[in-house]
Amino acid sequence: MPLTMKDRIWARIDGLGPGKAFVAKDFLDIASRGSIDVALAGLTSAGMIRRIQRGLYHLPRVNPDLGGELSPDIDEAAQTIARRNRWTIVPDGPWAANLVGLSTQVPAKIVYLSDGPSKKILIGRRWVQFKHARPQSLASGDRKSALVVQALRHLGKDGVDDRALSALRSLLSDPERRQLLKNTRLGVDWIYGVAKKLAEVHR
Repeated sequence: MPLTMKDRIWARIDGLGPGKAFVAKDFLDIASRGSIDVALAGLTSAGMIRRIQRGLYHLPRVNPDLGGELSPDIDEAAQTIARRNRWTIVPDGPWAANLVGLSTQVPAKIVYLSDGPSKKILIGRRWVQFKHARPQSLASGDRKSALVVQALRHLGKDGVDDRALSALRSLLSDPERRQLLKNTRLGVDWIYGVAKKLAEVHR
């Protein structure tokens, strides 16, 4: 039997894997917006997906030890919001440091630099601030490089120790280290120096 429209939408969601966020626009090649909204509402009512906020959903992750559902992945949801609104965003400050493994603390205030308007959006139980920033703050090339640069800015020159370098080596593949070196060449000298150290280790 051919798959129904709802089945096709669910198959795509299921293929994304737990924790992934999505919006109705992600299924416009399958059906009309109205039909998609009805299908997503049905999947939500059935407990198969969760609604994070109006128009934003995710496939929940489950805690393997406790069996309960985990809160939405904030970075995944923020990136999906940015994609929906056609914004470029970069995690800022302590949140960037947390995402790259340079800090284990989740900051009380989660901030993303953005080329969109400044606004606060509720994701799960956390308010996330999207802060309009100058283009230079977002111009570190690819997202991974921009993320690392913001994390390094938060640490400061004197905060980049052997543990931080080790964490970044674990995060970045060889091509990503080379890309970071290229993207920081015309930036802050000490950040370029860190990128050189990371690139040289794996030559």
